[in-house]
Amino acid sequence: QSTNHRCNTEQTAKHEAAPKKDKPQTKSRMEQIFGFKKEDLTSWHSLVSLLNRPTDPASLGIFRCLFGLLMAIDITQERGLTHLDYKYLDGAPVCRFPLFNFLQPLPMDWMYLVYVVMFLGAFGIMLGCFYRLSCLMFISTYWYIFFLDKTTWNNHSYLYGLIGFQLTLMDGNRYWSVDGLRRPSIRNAHVPLWNYTVLRAQIFIVYFIAGIKKLDADWVEGYSMSYLAHHWLFDPFKLIFPVELVSLLVIHGGGLVLDLTAGYLLFFDATRPYAFLFVTYFHCMNSQLFSIGMFPYTMLATSALFCYPDWPRRFFARFPAFLRVVLPSTSPTTQPSTSCVYSETQATSTGRQETPSVSKTSKLRLKHKLGAIFTILYLIEQFFMPYSHFVTQGYNNLTNGLYGYSWDMMVHSRSHQHVKITYKDGKTGEIGYLNPGVFTQSRRWKDHGDMLKQYATCLSQLLPRYNISDPEIYFDIWVSINERFQQRIFDPRVDIVKADWSPFRPITWLMPLLVDLSPWRTKFQEIEGSLDNQTEIVFIADFPGLHLENFVSEDLGNTSIHLLQGKVNVEIVDQNKNYTLQVPAGAYHKVFTVSEEPSCYMYIYVNTTEAALQENFTKLFELQERVRNGTETEPLPPELQPLIAVDDDEGSEVNATDPIVRLFLKRQRRMKEVKKRREAGVLERLERFAVKKYYSIRRGFLMTAIALRNLAVGLPPLEQLTREVAFANMKEPPAEANQDERLKDEVGHGEL
Repeated sequence: QSTNHRCNTEQTAKHEAAPKKDKPQTKSRMEQIFGFKKEDLTSWHSLVSLLNRPTDPASLGIFRCLFGLLMAIDITQERGLTHLDYKYLDGAPVCRFPLFNFLQPLPMDWMYLVYVVMFLGAFGIMLGCFYRLSCLMFISTYWYIFFLDKTTWNNHSYLYGLIGFQLTLMDGNRYWSVDGLRRPSIRNAHVPLWNYTVLRAQIFIVYFIAGIKKLDADWVEGYSMSYLAHHWLFDPFKLIFPVELVSLLVIHGGGLVLDLTAGYLLFFDATRPYAFLFVTYFHCMNSQLFSIGMFPYTMLATSALFCYPDWPRRFFARFPAFLRVVLPSTSPTTQPSTSCVYSETQATSTGRQETPSVSKTSKLRLKHKLGAIFTILYLIEQFFMPYSHFVTQGYNNLTNGLYGYSWDMMVHSRSHQHVKITYKDGKTGEIGYLNPGVFTQSRRWKDHGDMLKQYATCLSQLLPRYNISDPEIYFDIWVSINERFQQRIFDPRVDIVKADWSPFRPITWLMPLLVDLSPWRTKFQEIEGSLDNQTEIVFIADFPGLHLENFVSEDLGNTSIHLLQGKVNVEIVDQNKNYTLQVPAGAYHKVFTVSEEPSCYMYIYVNTTEAALQENFTKLFELQERVRNGTETEPLPPELQPLIAVDDDEGSEVNATDPIVRLFLKRQRRMKEVKKRREAGVLERLERFAVKKYYSIRRGFLMTAIALRNLAVGLPPLEQLTREVAFANMKEPPAEANQDERLKDEVGHGEL
């Protein structure tokens, strides 16, 4: 095997010592592949000795540094330091979704202090300075913020907390750390093998369980992430395959194979170079496809853990001598450590170079046994958690469990078509409707029964301020899971305020996912393919005995309902009479399911207002082209004169009296800006990215400084505080600052 690609697996001491060149190879086949012998697993004593076998601390130290750096950056980004005041809205009536209802955010200035403690903890981890204290500072505040808001939960945020917890128990400050400078006794000291075992096993679980979850039929058949095939990153594949095959083979097939095999490929010496290539490409693509912060870079940092633990020494030894003063140590000499278990006469080694033998007792201490127990119990727990939904049944919805610990990354895509919140005054019986999302900034409550219960309880406490007594709250929420029919999630007849909910019992007011109707998705594609570009379609499935109340905008002409399965009646609310399946615009209507089985139907409509607008735009564009090339001989009326104005000044406002002309010129400007951004060079894009991040991070630190000043010396006069916040809110130059807002409507999913 090549000495450049050898590996220490998560359960082995494969890197402890390389075979001596002056002796023949005597290792068994199992030891050559896995790094340990069968005898190492035959007794508790040998297993503890294996897990505490001395290992080079270099790779762990580099990972500790990278993880701390990435978390320090993450705190200002995904953790929300930059917009903390908008996130917690100090003093405002806001509905929150903590894991435990007694958890509440601190006053605003104190929340900034919490983030400061977390940031200092991450920074201390990076430097290896007061290492245990830094780890405790980081994980205590991190998990507090994590549990404070379930709406922000995701797999990688959960992973950050797990790694922070693991590092707290490990000897991560034995290499390239401030603690090593302060305490020579721990500098370059061995770490026990279980430090690497836990981290590598954790990353293996992330990949492998994610692959197991992708064996779901929706993923295998290509329905989970089909929209990604239209992203520009997959354009090279479209030169070979049609979009449908790019979605099925590249996105879904490639994602499944990579997740299932990445852990194994990183495990073995011969396949590791290919694994590095594939996972690097995969994570770099993810960083462009999704807004997932530091996760791709964190996963790239974990890949190096699978290499020999002395790889940093060999890597940094290639740098010029004058740089090694500030670079990690390249010396092969390592110190013995009480955290490890040594044989009676064992040569301490760092991969392939040895130091003189040291005599150590083989007696197992309590810390060695605790390290082994922790490793075993932790790995069992991590393999169990993704399949623990039979315990936490109250968190199961149309998909199982809280999205965070299951590693079912991107397996389910959702599309909401209809959300209605109805309240009823418990005393007067008055019925009214609430704007979906009132009193909250999150949208994830729509998909989770536990959050819906919290939201309804919060609304029942806030509505009495608006003279609504003892309110009853009803939700009618429709969603499509992985391109299925739009269907209800929760029973709209149940008052959620009084509804029963327990974390350990199934939600009784949860409607089942209509999986029997999944084969209809093939028919959907055929129907959509037969329509013209101006015709829209929505597929609906409803349960017997229920009805959909819907409103057709006056902009939508030729709206009709086509029955696919079952029986329905359509009633126009204002006229109180039944229609066949033709729905007039500008009126509420109800669609009753009157069959014994679920009804399936589809809305077909044309946005006549938009179609007319596009027709006018086409005529204006043709007129503008004729004026520019000189083929238009008739003089333009005053309202069309702006079409021939020279538009060199991109910062000027559109000046047109006719509203259609004004919209047309604004649309042209947006399209021009989109084209300019897409055709921008690498340096221009990097500059735009750097400027945006600078002002974002700048605001976070300035607002933090204001909050700490307030805690230390009290609030200043309101005028001063207003000026300080305005200074913190300073944005990049106007030409760039508002560009993203101007592009939103035009770009849409094309920039996803």
